[in-house]
Amino acid sequence: MDPKRELLRHAVATVAYRGGKAVRGAPEAFAHFAAATPRTPAKILAHIGDVFDWALSQAKGAEAWTDSPPLDWPREVERFHAALQRFDAYLASDAPLSAPVERLFQGAVADALTHVGQLTLLRRLSGAPIKGENYSRAEIAIGRVDADQAAPRREFD
Repeated sequence: MDPKRELLRHAVATVAYRGGKAVRGAPEAFAHFAAATPRTPAKILAHIGDVFDWALSQAKGAEAWTDSPPLDWPREVERFHAALQRFDAYLASDAPLSAPVERLFQGAVADALTHVGQLTLLRRLSGAPIKGENYSRAEIAIGRVDADQAAPRREFD
């Protein structure tokens, strides 16, 4: 496989790991928490799903954007992982990419990482923080983009 494409798959797996940690165990009320952001966590997570659907459309050469309304929290978490799985499955295939890897990274993946950071911050502000982690030691595996992620190796408060 093309090394750039492989690195992009690793970046998608990183979003799954970090994003999964940001949403896992969040109380249902977290979905509607509003702080200094115009988007609730549910809207942010819906946006991340839309971003990866958009990236998939770019990769396939038929760029399209959808602005999805948020689902209830458990279904939105499922949708997040499903969007990552669809995009990763396309990247894992032999299908050609109609957009450069760099463009897919700087658009969708970078935007998703920004929004995962927002979710993490909102968890803390809402009173349901997650533990920090040395992410360089995390067990992130290409292709592991579902909710079943490895346990953290080195967390800290």
